[in-house]
Amino acid sequence: MKKIVIAIDGYSGTGKSSTAKQVAAKLGYTYIDSGAMYRAVTYFFLSNNVDYHNLEEVRKSLSDCQIKFEGSSILLNDKNIDHEIRTMGVNQNVSPVSAISEVRQKLVDQQREMGKRKGVVMDGRDIGTVVFPDAELKVFMTADMDVRAERRRKELVKKGIEENLEAIKENLANRDHIDSSRADSPLKMASDAKEIDTSNLTLNQQIDKIVEMAEGIIHEG
Repeated sequence: MKKIVIAIDGYSGTGKSSTAKQVAAKLGYTYIDSGAMYRAVTYFFLSNNVDYHNLEEVRKSLSDCQIKFEGSSILLNDKNIDHEIRTMGVNQNVSPVSAISEVRQKLVDQQREMGKRKGVVMDGRDIGTVVFPDAELKVFMTADMDVRAERRRKELVKKGIEENLEAIKENLANRDHIDSSRADSPLKMASDAKEIDTSNLTLNQQIDKIVEMAEGIIHEG
């Protein structure tokens, strides 16, 4: 049976990561959380007092920032940082860090390498447009802002983090603006992507919809 690459892009809080993870599990594919990779770099910069507005500092520090996955966990220099990358501090800085060309190039190279053998589900903001422009299935996920903010709040609560809903909305709106307007690989829907509005969909409905799309491609011809 042939294997394909599934690229899932969209805004924060639309359910990308949760959906992509389960789609990969149902298909027996490898799940790669590209957003976690950018969060890991952001956490590395914050933890090491790297001024990410200073490109010289960024270039020097990136060589000391080694990211890899172990199962569904992300490791930074061999340390598990699953919890650390979900804090509000990282939330507030990840979009400007993600807009840095040197950071994007380092991570895009890694992501492309991970996808060479196919059988991969990757989610992010430029997966279908930049990382895997030839992906067999591209999905772009959207949702109402109120729905997105409440999902993010619940996600934070599960991790033991209490945050004001209005602060979450403000953070999401700010990230949308930065992600969509950055010069390098802005967030946008690929011309051949399938758009899914998840506002009124359960997680299982989102998963089933994408698995059905994927199986149609896998078994065609």
